[in-house]
Amino acid sequence: MSVGFIGAGQLAFALARGFTAAGVLAAHKITASSPDTELPTVSGLRKMGVNFTVSNKDTVKSSDVLFLAVKPPIIPFILDEVGPDIEARHIVVSCAAGVTISSIEKKLSAFCPTPKVIRCMTNTPVIVREGATVYATGTHADVEDGKLLEQLMASVGFCTEVEEDLIDAVTGLSGSGPAYAFTALDALADGGVKMGLPRRLAVRLGAQALLGAAKMLLESEQHPGQLKDNVCSPGGATIHALHFLESGGFRSLLINAVEASCIRTRELQHLADQEKISPAAIKKTLLDKVKLESPSLSLASASKVSLFTNKSPSSKKN
Repeated sequence: MSVGFIGAGQLAFALARGFTAAGVLAAHKITASSPDTELPTVSGLRKMGVNFTVSNKDTVKSSDVLFLAVKPPIIPFILDEVGPDIEARHIVVSCAAGVTISSIEKKLSAFCPTPKVIRCMTNTPVIVREGATVYATGTHADVEDGKLLEQLMASVGFCTEVEEDLIDAVTGLSGSGPAYAFTALDALADGGVKMGLPRRLAVRLGAQALLGAAKMLLESEQHPGQLKDNVCSPGGATIHALHFLESGGFRSLLINAVEASCIRTRELQHLADQEKISPAAIKKTLLDKVKLESPSLSLASASKVSLFTNKSPSSKKN
């Protein structure tokens, strides 16, 4: 089995590193493509031994499982480019937030009558084999196709199948979740520094506290509220600290954050359906062959331009 990534950014790098570290794939069985050869992740992929190309089509031809690891509004443009190369053997796995299975199947069906499409949402801790992944299978994907993806993703963390209508909520919770955790950890470390701890030690202690708490929850299967109560001695320091968190609306902020991410995920699907992308996204995807004459570009004009050229873009991010 060979795996391809259209997009060579953080997600592709994290998954490739996770798969190779888990031993489920050799690096030479992985191919990634990006128009920007100067991305730090591209250098990392090459050092790992992953095949790299600036051609999406080459990635498709050399892969059995194809991950779409690009921003949601770019998905329709990518599908129009690689659609003619999709065959019955391919399993197309979309990691794009908000982009539905039906929208991908509709695009690909113009080229392949029964495209095998799977939608998944994962997160960056797959790089250390502690990811959280859910997936839903499309109309033409077999049970075996879903199990194959689950085997891959379970090698880099937790993976389970869900109904597709739950994936947007998963995006808001575990997809964006690492960013919430890193923000909380940064703030905890700041608190430690404020009270006299060296920065390095404060970060390590905060990270270990979060890691230990997560492991306790997963292994004990107790309600998090009960585990929280176990830490709080009557009249002690922890319950006083929690009072401050409650006064600041800590729980509501987290709930609102999950909701905001979920809502934005649904908005991204709307943008993808319109098949318009911003000038900045165009520059990152089509490089300098497109004249940015308007705030957005329709598919009709963009489809005439190859998504990849040999020139490198001014932007360094994927």
